[in-house]
Amino acid sequence: MDIVDELKAFVATARTGSFTAGAEQLGVSNRLTSKYVAELEARLGARLLQRTTRKVGLTPAGEDLLARAPAVLDELDALLGSVSEGSRGLSGIIRVSAPVTFGEVYVAGMLARFAEAHPDLTFDLRLDDRYVDLAADGIDLAFRMGVSETLSLKTRKLGTFHSSLVAHPDYVNEHGYPRAPDDLSRHACIVDTNRRQPHRWTFSKDGTEVVAQVRGRFHVNSARAAIELASAGMGIAYAPRFAIADMLDTGRLVPLLEDFDTDGGPVTVVYLEGRTLPRKIRTLIDFAAEDVHAMPRRAKRGNFGRVNSTDMNGTFG
Repeated sequence: MDIVDELKAFVATARTGSFTAGAEQLGVSNRLTSKYVAELEARLGARLLQRTTRKVGLTPAGEDLLARAPAVLDELDALLGSVSEGSRGLSGIIRVSAPVTFGEVYVAGMLARFAEAHPDLTFDLRLDDRYVDLAADGIDLAFRMGVSETLSLKTRKLGTFHSSLVAHPDYVNEHGYPRAPDDLSRHACIVDTNRRQPHRWTFSKDGTEVVAQVRGRFHVNSARAAIELASAGMGIAYAPRFAIADMLDTGRLVPLLEDFDTDGGPVTVVYLEGRTLPRKIRTLIDFAAEDVHAMPRRAKRGNFGRVNSTDMNGTFG
């Protein structure tokens, strides 16, 4: 039995908490995964997992092995991958995580452009607005909006994003334009619960920060859902510009409070620290950085990539 397969089966089972989930992650049968783990325990002469009818837990020996095995497997994958890729190009699977709206609007298209030059690569794009655990979920790299506070991750900045306050023209005609952030307390605001402080919308003017306390009938955990509700006349949304550019162009949404600066933050790609990155992952990260800077040129040709066309530093929106 191959010890590498045994270690992979153990790590996948330990991280997911069950043989079934571990087998799914590896793409093999439940029975084979259980067999691999049993062979590893026999090889080491130690029980690694405590088995119950519902899930598995780690023994002290299992905890020790789980702390070390992923790094060993990463190093081995990097070594074999570099030799293989050096002789026949990039191949294998890349697992990518991204926020839902940003993933739909930008990341999917970027991966398609990258895939054109690398036909032997396979991509697993997982869209989730929560900050996924890269190690536990087996993610190679993740795109993040805003400041990442996870110290165990390496970060590369790709650009910045900004938000805009928007509403449908019919809503504005019926309820009036807000002239200042304080006016928003009298309006129906669509609350995006993915924001760090959903009911506090931040603006600034002449260097002074202004915070508006907002409320409304609709609470959603999706920027795209907030945008759709705003375009249906249900209220005012505070949304990233890269997701509303087309609706602003067509007039389905109109910008509000344009005299005030809006919030935003960095767009970054993050990956696990303390591991040697396979060449395919390094190449994708480099491509993403270059792709962001090429967006103004694609926007002029009518392709996706909505950025400030005068900003070559990658401003989304």
